[in-house]
Amino acid sequence: MQSKAYLLLEREHIQLQEARLFGISACPVKEDLLEWVAMVQGLKDSLWEGAALQLSLKYTEDYNSAPPTVTFNTIPFHPNVDAVTGKPCVDFLDNPWKWEEHFPLTAILLTIQVMLSNPVLENPVNVEAAQMLREDPAGYREIVLECVRASKQLKANGVNFAVKCFPEAHFENQAYSKLQRHNAKQDGRRLPTPNLTCYSRDVHVTPEMIL
Repeated sequence: MQSKAYLLLEREHIQLQEARLFGISACPVKEDLLEWVAMVQGLKDSLWEGAALQLSLKYTEDYNSAPPTVTFNTIPFHPNVDAVTGKPCVDFLDNPWKWEEHFPLTAILLTIQVMLSNPVLENPVNVEAAQMLREDPAGYREIVLECVRASKQLKANGVNFAVKCFPEAHFENQAYSKLQRHNAKQDGRRLPTPNLTCYSRDVHVTPEMIL
């Protein structure tokens, strides 16, 4: 007999497939449906348009009484995404008392997709990204666009869902050089160097399962 969490997640997977939402896909990576990998693309006409970012979602048998743990595997340079853990700052994921049992997988991924294009600068978890967005929006834009290009290249190379680990230096090599050039223009005033590393958390999924 399948658990309540299994049955709920099975239904939510079907709903997600039927919804055919732009730039959102997901599939389970374990038979018990408690671990998932998802891809979120940036919204059209936004700074993150064209980006393809992978996430992991981990549920417990307590679902849907408790939210899943959600982390980016390809970590974006964003005020509301922890640059080390990849955890997005979403209130109903961070605060269990704000979680509602009717929040499905679709709502979680849609919220994260919208968050990418609507950064909140109050209490950011990535202080470097927030500071640059405040003080030098053009520099922030340049770094984000470089990250978007890097994520496109990872996706085009077929490594985004079918490898043990992303090349950790990919974002770092490209976007960090952009940051160096940006700092050189600041008349000696250097902003903190952000963590631009893009990596995977050892997720084994074939592209056919999601794309």
